[in-house]
Amino acid sequence: MARIALIVNPLASGVTPRRLAAVQEELAAAGEVLTLQTQRPGHATELAAHAGSDAIVVFSGDGGYNEVLNGADGSVPVGFVPGGGTSVLPRALGLPRDAREAARVVAGAIREGRTRRITLGRVNGRRFGFAAGIGFDAELVRRVDELGRAADGRRAGDLAFVRAAVALALEQRGRFEPEIEIERLGRAAFVLVANGDPYSYAGPVALRISPEARFELGLDLAAPSRVGPAAVPRLVMYLLTGSPRLRRDMLHGHDLDRIEVRCDRPLPLQLDGEDVGDVTGACFEAERNALAVLA
Repeated sequence: MARIALIVNPLASGVTPRRLAAVQEELAAAGEVLTLQTQRPGHATELAAHAGSDAIVVFSGDGGYNEVLNGADGSVPVGFVPGGGTSVLPRALGLPRDAREAARVVAGAIREGRTRRITLGRVNGRRFGFAAGIGFDAELVRRVDELGRAADGRRAGDLAFVRAAVALALEQRGRFEPEIEIERLGRAAFVLVANGDPYSYAGPVALRISPEARFELGLDLAAPSRVGPAAVPRLVMYLLTGSPRLRRDMLHGHDLDRIEVRCDRPLPLQLDGEDVGDVTGACFEAERNALAVLA
């Protein structure tokens, strides 16, 4: 029987005792399950690094997945069960949104030894699974975090991000000037780096900034040179469709190993939807074939 370390964030918005029991039941069909609940920020990284198991399964939101990616050594396969409000990574990997159904798929992959090797991104030494950004989207993450959490510890949802985006656009009067230099490409207003497609989700809607991006390839880049009020509707349509016809005034890169940027002033950086502070420069790198995932 396989030894399965189930790492759980009990404060993730989709994690409840009933759903946890269902996930445990499904995984038990594939092996012996040891449930490890996180107790503080960064704890999932420690648990993944010292799991001592044949497989790691994470029942959490995107922040918990990111922590596990930064603790996994690449030799133990990792599965992701949706437990957050968005849970981008398992959805982008093709897993069901329902926690029990996703756990059933992951359990089947463990039994059959079915894995998929994927690339991970890395920026300034920290890994990310699906997306990273400097500027606009990172500022949205920060503003939502500043709203705090509910009494049960849960983070604000998609509606809070929409409100933050509208407020930021109004503050800027729909204008975002170039303040980032991307080596060999040019200047940009903000930078979006994708490790797969979609970049993220707004509820059921996929945000497809780099439709060509694949988890098995390098990193993709989308960075508007500048954004004015008249360009906002086109930018929104691009985020929803990723259509090449809407890439006017957009810097773009596909299957890249390295992206170096310098900022005119300190700007927020986000990784997998987590605010990691301000940066004046960043080096994004593709860590190819870094992780075996159960999917």
